[in-house]
Amino acid sequence: MANIIVGVTGGIAAYKAAELVSLLGKQGHDVRCIMTEAAQQFITPLTLQTLSGNPVYTNMFQLQQNPEWKVEHIGLAHWADLMLIVPATADFIGKVANGLADDLLSTCVMASQAPVYFAPAMNDQMYQNPLVQRNIQTLRDAGYGFVDPVEGNLACGTSGKGKMASVEQIADVVNTLRPQDLAGMRFVITAGPTREPIDPVRFLTNHSSGKMGYALARQAAYRGADVVLISGPVQLEAPYGVQMVYVESAQQMFEAMQQYYADADVIIKSAAVADYRPKTVSAQKIKKTDDDLTLELERNADILAWLGAHKTHQVLIGFAAETNDVAQNALGKLQRKQLDFIAANDVTQTHSGFGKDTNQVTLYGADGSVNALPILSKDDTANRILDVAIAYKTKLK
Repeated sequence: MANIIVGVTGGIAAYKAAELVSLLGKQGHDVRCIMTEAAQQFITPLTLQTLSGNPVYTNMFQLQQNPEWKVEHIGLAHWADLMLIVPATADFIGKVANGLADDLLSTCVMASQAPVYFAPAMNDQMYQNPLVQRNIQTLRDAGYGFVDPVEGNLACGTSGKGKMASVEQIADVVNTLRPQDLAGMRFVITAGPTREPIDPVRFLTNHSSGKMGYALARQAAYRGADVVLISGPVQLEAPYGVQMVYVESAQQMFEAMQQYYADADVIIKSAAVADYRPKTVSAQKIKKTDDDLTLELERNADILAWLGAHKTHQVLIGFAAETNDVAQNALGKLQRKQLDFIAANDVTQTHSGFGKDTNQVTLYGADGSVNALPILSKDDTANRILDVAIAYKTKLK
């Protein structure tokens, strides 16, 4: 577990710092909080002290709280494995970007060799101000990280991009401290279902939740990979540090894959892509009548087969969500589509169907290997698949 400093600055989103401190503590991290003077107008030090179980630091010149540290801000800076500035106001971002250190939090940032991440929260127009954007870019160029704000309703009564990211997304930054064994590698991953329109209000789709694909993208990014996630419509938050490409239809997913596949080291196709689409899409809502309705369907492009035919240096992994003859169907798909591996699961099982948080897959390799995984969380399953992919990629070099 990590030693984490949560730096709280003076914005209305300061109350969310309490949620973050609580979450990090539940995850087993040792958390210490530094508050600016303005932050104390929104939330009290006692709240954060209670949640963290540690003293809260508020003043550069307050009496020494840790006798082991000769200089408080240097001791804190050296103690931390990670610093999170939550919320990060425009004022504080500008201060650090311009090398100013006039309070305890800014001096700790300057003295720290640990990764520092800012979670901006402010009015949308303030966030888009070119001076603020310049300061953010200056910090990015200097190696500081950001958990970007999201679109939403703001405290000032407007709506736009400026709402602080969720505490869960911010807490995800801790995972960047993990060994970066996939650094320098580029992954392209697909996730979720596709939707094939029938008319303006109806479509053909399937039960895929996207959880497996998002877990693969999330874990690859945690391990240092450069990840592009091509996602169908799902109800999931974008994984931290992942380049998102949102699509609706199978054709859109195919076009996105054609754009990104060439630069990939590893491609993992976990999306449940519709095999067929309506041949004709009505421009108006189809009204119910007393007669039956017949839909004529036509084939969508087979993205996985196209990738198998066009791959050069890429490791290509597919998924087979089966309801019967799992091994036979998966091995047939592995061969027909020229895959390196296929992850097969029986979606009729209660622990590995669509929308579940667990999975049980068997990885079949074109080299004849068979790796039957136990029931695992989808994140753990993802890591096991990534382990196989990196080992095979290393063997190819």
